[in-house]
Amino acid sequence: MNIVLWILAALLAVAFLVAGGMKLAQPKEKLAASPNMAWAQDFSPGMLKTIGALEVLAAIGLILPAVLGIVPVLVPLAAVGLILLMAGAAITHARRGESRAIAANVVLIVLAAVVAWGRFGPYPFA
Repeated sequence: MNIVLWILAALLAVAFLVAGGMKLAQPKEKLAASPNMAWAQDFSPGMLKTIGALEVLAAIGLILPAVLGIVPVLVPLAAVGLILLMAGAAITHARRGESRAIAANVVLIVLAAVVAWGRFGPYPFA
């Protein structure tokens, strides 16, 4: 199960590093013009950068503390942060009637919840 948790954490980290980096690197107008990112028009540029920064920090938090062996409790905390972030995203998509995006948010919530459960519970880092 430890290997499964590492794989899930790595997949989440890659996904959120890419998504967060995109939000940090591109202007609001370019993000909002993308078909999958139309929701970006509902947020200020500063809020989009904040969301991107939170995603990048969570991606780093899923891997780096465990690899370095420094405060490994940050791994499940980062997973919980992603759960909260994706819950907010699901609410935003629900308000906009974007059901496909909600399904993606639910999948990400479940994956992050498995990592949080495993690392807080029966498979913590020793």
